Amino acid sequence: MPNRPVEVSLEVNPAARLDVIDVGQAVRDQHGDALQPFPRALYCSFHTTAGYLDQSLATRLEQEGEPGVEPFVKVFKTIFPEGAGYEHDKLEKRTELSEEQKRNEPQNADSHLAFIGAGLRNCVTYRHRPKDPVYFVDLDGMNEGQARQRQTTIVGFSEEEEVVRERLVIPVSAHPIDSVNLKDPKLGLYEQIEALTAKYDVPKGRVRIELAKGERHAGLTVNEYETLLMRHDLAEVLREPLRFMREKASHLLARPRAIPNRSLDYAKYDMVQIFNQLFDHFRMNESMVERLAARVLAVPASRFLRMKRSVSLLVSDRQTEGIGRPVQGTYQSPILVQWAKASAKQREVEVVLSRFK
Repeated sequence: MPNRPVEVSLEVNPAARLDVIDVGQAVRDQHGDALQPFPRALYCSFHTTAGYLDQSLATRLEQEGEPGVEPFVKVFKTIFPEGAGYEHDKLEKRTELSEEQKRNEPQNADSHLAFIGAGLRNCVTYRHRPKDPVYFVDLDGMNEGQARQRQTTIVGFSEEEEVVRERLVIPVSAHPIDSVNLKDPKLGLYEQIEALTAKYDVPKGRVRIELAKGERHAGLTVNEYETLLMRHDLAEVLREPLRFMREKASHLLARPRAIPNRSLDYAKYDMVQIFNQLFDHFRMNESMVERLAARVLAVPASRFLRMKRSVSLLVSDRQTEGIGRPVQGTYQSPILVQWAKASAKQREVEVVLSRFK
């Protein structure tokens, strides 16, 4: 008989603003062989500027001769440099913050945009290979010299069984560039998720929110839905990505240098100088820079953000044994982003509840 799923939690202690931490080793150090019997594991971050890459990408990046996870993420930290005049960082405009919060709130729009741009996820499912590293990527691990408190949860399981699937229509504006907070009570999506987890016996599992088949020019992420960040900074990226990059990253660029352009099409060529900075800083060889460039730029020039077609939320009975509920960080929201008009001013998503066994 298979082992019942096991859930463990970790406190993660970043040592730098950008830190890539092997939580696989931390699990073994703190919880021994608790996850050893399970062929699969769900890793979940409760933060909007720290998370995980998909296993397939992380594995490829760590193969011999590849640039690695940290240089890959640093590309996006270069595209979105710290302190580059983001609206989200103009705390005096943030009406949702108290005066005390404004004094202590980190100016971290760059980290939010890098999280979205690099395709980091709040929840990922890995094939569990106990000796392999699993990287928790923190983009905003320090604030004014102090390490931020981070938490991650890991659930080891043997199988995932789909329990129920339902479809929901999401109204969007007539604007081609738009973002929708899927946690907004007006949509009813969270009420639907709560109803599903209450109706079905799922002590441990996940809820997956997917774009319906046929939806194009849209993506999903889990992040902080703050108006200035979503309606101004992110919208600016989507509207004119190459101009945004030139303006925000121009002060970081050194002299122009060429890298072989067979990995880049002409529409993306304005990004070359950003990779040249990495070339100079990390002293990579040209073939390594080229592979890294190809990996990052494997999307249309009009949308270099690596957003996904689905996001997941952990379902756990951590509060009441045997009764699973969706679990999220305080500031986390599933967000639908579009960069072209939707027909009939609406998009469809599917909500899928799965049980871990």
